[in-house]
Amino acid sequence: MAHQPQIKIPATYMRGGTSKGVFFRLQDLPAAAQQPGVARDKLLMRVIGSPDPYGKQIDGMGGATSSTSKTVIVAKSSRPDHDVDYLFGQVAIDRAFVDWSGNCGNLSAAVGPFAISNGLVDPGRVPDNGIAVVRIWQANIGKTIIAHVPVTNGQVQETGDFELDGVTFPAAEVQLEFMDPAAEEEGAGGAMFPTGNLVDDLEVPGVGTLKATMINAGIPTIFVNAEAIGYTGTELQEAINSDAAALKKFETIRAYGALRMGLIKQLDEIATRQHTPKIAFVAKSQAYTASSGKRVGVEDADLLVRAMSMGKLHHAMMGTAAVAIGTAAAIPGTLVNLAAGGGERSAVRFGHPSGTLRVGAEASEEGGEWVVKKAIMSRSARVLMEGSVRVPQGDLL
Repeated sequence: MAHQPQIKIPATYMRGGTSKGVFFRLQDLPAAAQQPGVARDKLLMRVIGSPDPYGKQIDGMGGATSSTSKTVIVAKSSRPDHDVDYLFGQVAIDRAFVDWSGNCGNLSAAVGPFAISNGLVDPGRVPDNGIAVVRIWQANIGKTIIAHVPVTNGQVQETGDFELDGVTFPAAEVQLEFMDPAAEEEGAGGAMFPTGNLVDDLEVPGVGTLKATMINAGIPTIFVNAEAIGYTGTELQEAINSDAAALKKFETIRAYGALRMGLIKQLDEIATRQHTPKIAFVAKSQAYTASSGKRVGVEDADLLVRAMSMGKLHHAMMGTAAVAIGTAAAIPGTLVNLAAGGGERSAVRFGHPSGTLRVGAEASEEGGEWVVKKAIMSRSARVLMEGSVRVPQGDLL
């Protein structure tokens, strides 16, 4: 067998929010991978270590969870009033598949810092000390994200005292504004509520008819009541991820919800959309013990939310799903709003498996349609390693 050398590609391994991913500048990718297609997907899968039938991603940068099997490509933006274009690829763990159908809200927090540190933002827009405002075009969903990145002595500030449940160590706060977060999904007509209703009766064979709020905001998300599917809303990962029947039930609900939302035309298409839509369940606030052992009191949250990501219960909360939660909570009558106590609100704090998170959104009704101008939340980000990733050249042919 002929020896196949490895190629080196400049890359940065970053944490953003409660996720980790491998970040690339578009210009640093091999020429064939600078365009969407098979070559790009093969490269990113090999970098992450997928597909891996063992489910461990040992021979790659992935961490064998949906939160750590992620890739990001950033380039200077050609769009007016934007600094960079940001493209997110969710890499399947055990399948040869990269899902480009949605954004990662957690890694969005790392895009601004990465862009500044890698010379993709005009130096004139970066203060010596203060907050750099980075205007990001999220290419997966065609939306604008505004990142407020702290800068000290001309360098991105990564350390600080901002604490984020689901992340062990404190860091500098990065505030994100998700502008006009209603997702413009093909088949959904760009509507925030693609069915036209705040709450639907969703018929799911083998499960029953469930009340559901199906919303396109941040990321397409299907919300159901925890008690309707046999849960309390206080569950941690092991309660669901070790239950094959439960995982199958959630995937079935997700498939029928996607069909109802117009995201797929037939049920078997759901296999090509692992990343979207999300399925989540909500409950009124109650006390529970988070995965870290931290006690979350009934007064610490307005409601409880648990969400599935790539077929498993997420260890905290996806950033894009947090946008969906904040948006739905701001609209009276949705299941999320009702679980939080109903009425009008501009922010909500929800409990998740790792603790709590606050997200703000302001909604208004215009011409009979609900509109949310932006959703706001804070995350943190940090460079974990930078240099080059190596990929066997022969695996890219």
